[in-house]
Amino acid sequence: MQHQLSIRGAREHNLANIDVDLPRDRLIVFTGLSGSGKSSLAFDTIYAEGQRRYVESLSAYARQFLEMMQKPDVDHIEGLSPAISIEQKTTSRNPRSTVGTVTEIYDYMRLLFARVGIPYSPATGLPIE
Repeated sequence: MQHQLSIRGAREHNLANIDVDLPRDRLIVFTGLSGSGKSSLAFDTIYAEGQRRYVESLSAYARQFLEMMQKPDVDHIEGLSPAISIEQKTTSRNPRSTVGTVTEIYDYMRLLFARVGIPYSPATGLPIE
């Protein structure tokens, strides 16, 4: 597995053909002035391509229920895992809300576990075949 996320030739929105290497498995923060390209890099390039690749890997049946994102204007991205994006919004007042439902990651996690998860029997602890 790659130890970094490499982006080459990112030109989405106001990005000017940038190249960047970001460490994997770390918290990364993008800061800068308004209009400097933070959202273009984080959401419109990295997230869009990660989401696009993930949805593309699913079966045709599963894809029909999900929105397919456009390929961002970038030459090459390497070391990218499936990506999620959390919208900035007010938290829910529903007492049954969880982190998964508030961030809307719950449905994606269900898809992920349905696709790659291994079910186990609660009685025996053995994988169900």
